[in-house]
Amino acid sequence: MAMQVSAGALLMCSFGIAPAALSVLPTNRVMAGGPPAATIMDKNPIVNIPTFGMCTSPANPTVAAATAAALGVLTPMPCLPVVPAPWVPGAPTVLIGSMPALDNSCKAMCAYAGVISITMPGQFTVMVP
Repeated sequence: MAMQVSAGALLMCSFGIAPAALSVLPTNRVMAGGPPAATIMDKNPIVNIPTFGMCTSPANPTVAAATAAALGVLTPMPCLPVVPAPWVPGAPTVLIGSMPALDNSCKAMCAYAGVISITMPGQFTVMVP
């Protein structure tokens, strides 16, 4: 069984250099083991998903420009995640505010080719089927 993800969960991007903590606003008024429970729509940059430090993806325009200026040497630049789609697959049998719950096996895709995964769910008492 998967774990319900809540505020404070640790995230990692495949092109980021540092982990980040998921922020969940308590708008749905559903708690999971203490902190607010997350849904697949908790994907907004800075509001929900903070920066991962520096980005190393060549698909990121700022990284591509800095790399070109450095004559082809990969030059990481500050990360600003761009997540156009919800987390997938979600937990379709558990709804929070009419949206599927976010479990620890979900992934989010950054527009700059990074895959954001959940390394620690933020709580360890609430499971989702």
